[in-house]
Amino acid sequence: MSSNRERKEVLISQELDGERVDSALSKLLELSRSNVADLLNAGDVVQGKKPLSKSDRVRVGDRLIVTLPEPFDPLELRPTPIEELEIVYDDQDVVVVNKPVGCAAHASPGWMGPTVVGALIARGYRISTSGPQERQGIVQRLDAGTSGLMLLAKNENSYTAMKNQFRNRTVKKVYHTLVQGHIDPSEGTIDAPIGRHPREDYRFAVVADGKPSITHYQVLELYSSASQLRVELETGRTHQIRVHFNALRHPLVGDLAYGGDPVLAAKLELKRPWLHAIELSFTQPSTDERITLHAPLPADLQRALEFLTVK
Repeated sequence: MSSNRERKEVLISQELDGERVDSALSKLLELSRSNVADLLNAGDVVQGKKPLSKSDRVRVGDRLIVTLPEPFDPLELRPTPIEELEIVYDDQDVVVVNKPVGCAAHASPGWMGPTVVGALIARGYRISTSGPQERQGIVQRLDAGTSGLMLLAKNENSYTAMKNQFRNRTVKKVYHTLVQGHIDPSEGTIDAPIGRHPREDYRFAVVADGKPSITHYQVLELYSSASQLRVELETGRTHQIRVHFNALRHPLVGDLAYGGDPVLAAKLELKRPWLHAIELSFTQPSTDERITLHAPLPADLQRALEFLTVK
């Protein structure tokens, strides 16, 4: 164990009474849930002499000793040029990219591939140092397997302003997706809470005690075995679109982790969920100008549609 790791005492306050320890520490330490889970799994969170597990509940007045992870500096990331990463919008406050598939938003344990942050650093961009340590500057994330528009903040003021816009739901986030079968009705709203899957921690699910999650959808095109949808997110939960449509028994085409048919995915030569962040609209934090951006469908998703139209 590195001697650079700091030990910190954490006092549980009233507003965190009864929360799971992984959720409470994520808020108190500004670390991601996955980072906190790693600390708990390694025995680096103790109460007295007892190591805690992530499902343990904390009570007001509890004192926990946490051995923090190694200090993280995003500027120490290996800059990774990504030719496919298109800069869609760039000003003094924010940068918006068209993220290609196979590129993660930021560095994380176990991810050895390219990242948006690493690519921007390689191009000389300055990214805000605000936010949880391993996600500094990122106010909106996309999965590595999802392509499309993603916004990053360049300075501390714009980070705060953009986080507030996302929190207040004034940012418009539109996706196009392809789901299995013919969804009925052809437009509607899915209002179902999302939380960690009760048995499989790497997945999420609709659960009674989850966070409020709202997805609006509209059918754009019907194919023999699938429906192309326009989806607008009112909230921004992890895997929200994938979870909500799987719960309706219309999983995303190509989404094998959430019920997608592997035979159909292979037929369409899809190696990831058919999901693309196609439109993003936000208020520029310094000028209050409303900015609306679009990103066309990438080649693999367009090709899948062409396969579906072949008679």
